[in-house]
Amino acid sequence: MEGTLHVITFIALGAVLVVLILGIINMMRGTSPSRSQTLMRWRVILQFVALVVMMAALYLASRN
Repeated sequence: MEGTLHVITFIALGAVLVVLILGIINMMRGTSPSRSQTLMRWRVILQFVALVVMMAALYLASRN
């Protein structure tokens, strides 16, 4: 179970990184501001998910 949570943690962190980079690229190009807002909202949501997964992994690791 811990191994699965570690993999999910890295996937969640990778998703945060991808959305962050896409948001930065969109802002640098100066295209749609609403798309930048949407991407940054997704980044915040994905950061929350990654944090929850990491906390669950830490909790399960401390129980062993």
